[in-house]
Amino acid sequence: AQHQYQFNVKMTCSGCSGAVTRALSKAEGIESYEVNLEKQEVTVNTDQTYEYVHEKIAKTGKEVSLSVFRSHSSTTLMTIDR
Repeated sequence: AQHQYQFNVKMTCSGCSGAVTRALSKAEGIESYEVNLEKQEVTVNTDQTYEYVHEKIAKTGKEVSLSVFRSHSSTTLMTIDR
């Protein structure tokens, strides 16, 4: 099933967003992603689990907070605060 996850990631410069971009580009099962430095948001379309994607972003050392999960197989909208 295809999922969309939206993470709030604390990024202060293009180096920060670049680190997140590199981490996601190397991750398996990521169909597409958007890293928005201005909004400090990362949106990921993938068939991977939330935990997998969260871990990949967290490994960059960036603070990952409130996120939104959308499953394209249903109309579920779930907010996760970690």
